Amino acid sequence: MFNLIKEVGRGKKGAKNLSYEQARTGAEQIISGRATPAQIGAFLVAERIKMESADEILSFVDALRERIIRHPIPNSLDCAGPYDGRRKSFLATLPVAFVLAADGLPVTLHGCRTLPPKFGSTALDLFHSLKLYPDRCSPEALQTAADQTRFLFVPAERWCPPLADLRHLREEIGIRTLFNTAEKLLRYSDAPLQTVGVFHQTAVEKMQVLLTRIGVRRGLIVQGVDGSEDLPVNRRARITVVQGDNSQSMVLDPADYGFNDGELPVLEWTIEKQATHLLEVLEGQKSSTHRNMVIWNSGIRLWFAERVGTIEEGMERATQLLDDGLALERFQRWSKQIEAAASQSVDTSSPPPERA
Repeated sequence: MFNLIKEVGRGKKGAKNLSYEQARTGAEQIISGRATPAQIGAFLVAERIKMESADEILSFVDALRERIIRHPIPNSLDCAGPYDGRRKSFLATLPVAFVLAADGLPVTLHGCRTLPPKFGSTALDLFHSLKLYPDRCSPEALQTAADQTRFLFVPAERWCPPLADLRHLREEIGIRTLFNTAEKLLRYSDAPLQTVGVFHQTAVEKMQVLLTRIGVRRGLIVQGVDGSEDLPVNRRARITVVQGDNSQSMVLDPADYGFNDGELPVLEWTIEKQATHLLEVLEGQKSSTHRNMVIWNSGIRLWFAERVGTIEEGMERATQLLDDGLALERFQRWSKQIEAAASQSVDTSSPPPERA
């Protein structure tokens, strides 16, 4: 491990990117616990300063994927959101997932309790606030729920134990590391379709390479709110569609599709407020502040998954699924299965999160 730290920690001008093989050696030492906490911390901070290459990130993705539980779902969509959650935006990807599932598109979300650097609201934190504990369910119970509802939620630290082992160290370091990217690309359902969020345009090219190399047939890269896969509904945002060696970037303006939301209210996004807005949207309340955001993102993902010919058609279908109560019904059916499975589990080692 010392030699690898020496390569990436030579300073701004002297630091070198590792080859895939070198980085894979480091990944194995870190993930297996052979590296000391000091070595892991030094390596991750040096990588952050240098900026991780696609080969380096891919080596960690591959090492982690060898240790995950998989539940392959053909023709499914993986929505890869940031594991450090949301502080400034609505977790629209969650109600969107149930809209898509109600349309018949299998969807996978994955995550864990909140992490640095944002320590924002995550889907698992939100589920806990609703007294739903998918992290207390067996993989078999979650897989059964997915088979019956077309929605799979993966508690990542249960399905990929090394992520749980590294949590304490990541919390102590407190900054973004290459794990913040690698964990989003693990594809527990081997989904051929994946949408992933990035903060900056500079990360798009690297993500294009990664999506191609991990075997995604069709990828959607979004410069979304809070670095997520959710597009804002009150301003333009760039997306990039990746298919093999080909990519197409475009800027989408919600105003061109009939949205005139203007500036959304600034909220202190607690878990409780996230849950309130989630239920309002799924219940079909047309006065909900974030209904349009869910319709907008649902329409884009239905178009991306080629279930409709245009984004407009996707938005119309999403609106109908919300108004007819089908997205709510799908959420309620999944929730009942999770409640039943969690109540049968004796595992109570994952308490509700302490942070809002």
